[in-house]
Amino acid sequence: MRMMVDVDYEVVIGLEVHAQLLTASKMFCGCSADYVNAPPNTHVCPICMGMPGVLPVINQRAVEYTIMTALALNCTIAEFSKFDRKNYHYPDLMKGYQISQYDIPLSRNGYLTVRLENGEEKRIGIHRVHLEEDTAKLLHREDGNGRRYSLLDINRAGVPLIEIVSEPDIRSPVEARLYMQKLRAILVALGVSSGVLAEGSMRCDANVSLRPRGETRLGTKTEVKNMNSFRAVQRALEFEVERQMAILRAGGHIEQETRGWVEEKGITVAQRSKEQAHDYRYFPEPDLPPLVISREYVEQIRARMPELPDARRARFISQYGLSELDATELTNEPALADYFERALALSKAGDQRARAKAVSNWIMTELGRLLNLHRVSITECRVSPESLNELLDLVEAGRISGRQAKEVLEQVFATGERPGVIVEREGIYQLSDQSELERIVEEVIGSNTKAVGDYRRGKLAAKQALIGQVMKRTQGRASPEVVNTLIEARLTR
Repeated sequence: MRMMVDVDYEVVIGLEVHAQLLTASKMFCGCSADYVNAPPNTHVCPICMGMPGVLPVINQRAVEYTIMTALALNCTIAEFSKFDRKNYHYPDLMKGYQISQYDIPLSRNGYLTVRLENGEEKRIGIHRVHLEEDTAKLLHREDGNGRRYSLLDINRAGVPLIEIVSEPDIRSPVEARLYMQKLRAILVALGVSSGVLAEGSMRCDANVSLRPRGETRLGTKTEVKNMNSFRAVQRALEFEVERQMAILRAGGHIEQETRGWVEEKGITVAQRSKEQAHDYRYFPEPDLPPLVISREYVEQIRARMPELPDARRARFISQYGLSELDATELTNEPALADYFERALALSKAGDQRARAKAVSNWIMTELGRLLNLHRVSITECRVSPESLNELLDLVEAGRISGRQAKEVLEQVFATGERPGVIVEREGIYQLSDQSELERIVEEVIGSNTKAVGDYRRGKLAAKQALIGQVMKRTQGRASPEVVNTLIEARLTR
């Protein structure tokens, strides 16, 4: 009979992230790396098919992208590096080994800073960033008789991969998600990876263990795979932490194994025992020369690097006066930050900081709502920066109200037409005739004596009912601010 163990356990998580690099060709041959929409087994050659006697050639752009990523993660770049053969047998690995890096990777000893949900910043160590090749892809099928079979698509084999290995510094599933989101923002900002988890261009394996709080030795870990979204990373790790916690508190012990996340069931399941490094029988790749990387070469790459998310966030706060929350939300998605700056650059508004806040608000609220509702990215959106700027000009000029602008935005989103064209065709305008508004306000007050009396007895909310009546009579074309001013003046006579 097992005894229940009442121990305060600490969560220890380390992440291994693989990201496909956006090179034109594969890692060790000239085949196109743009395989996503290609027919199966069409982007292949003897090298990526693992034919005997072929010789690989190193993709220089992939090396540059790896160094660029390592610099962004504050790593030390090795002056001497080499490739190794990682030996294991699986149907998606035609050669029987993967060309990777083992004991002398391109970079080591970096860090990534994440902002936690309580506002604090936490530094998570980066153990190494190294370069390797991707495997082929297995497609599992079932025929009409329920018999299962697998197909092999070799197009992905040989696509350049960087592996980013964190230190076991992550202490919760939420921290793991934040780390992944920050890492993706950096990769996309650098232009080295698309970072789309759902398509497999960015993949995450997590090593999870528990130990008594205060203990320095690591507990027995499990590796969790098959997480294809930020939400899945957090949910999978939450489940695995709870699973291990229940075992340990029941007096059991954790098996070192690889477990897969099953999204539909919300559980992890055992797949195989966890391999150790010696199981792969690493040895130096005999067909590739070592990499000798000069300091001058590294500095040339550093000089070409774009603005990173942290620097851009700080600039958005200082230059545009955005709140830290808004600046963070925008810069976490580089394409969104680009859209924001293009829209703002088109504006001729006198107060650029006020316009910056307005542009940010519309992107984060109304436009963001439409993007999420229709599952469209900002790069696919029909609302161009020019259209958003034009819409805000119409609001600022008083031609349309904020409510009307939301309706116009929905039409622009659906059709791609310019806001001015829609406003003219639909006859959308804001009622600005002062005498006409005064007449309507007078009628509303005259026919709503109870609301007027309530307001004068201190029930201030009654005024909103009067404003609503005016907006209804004007079919939403009156400016709520002007109506509020007119009603306030009338009620305080």
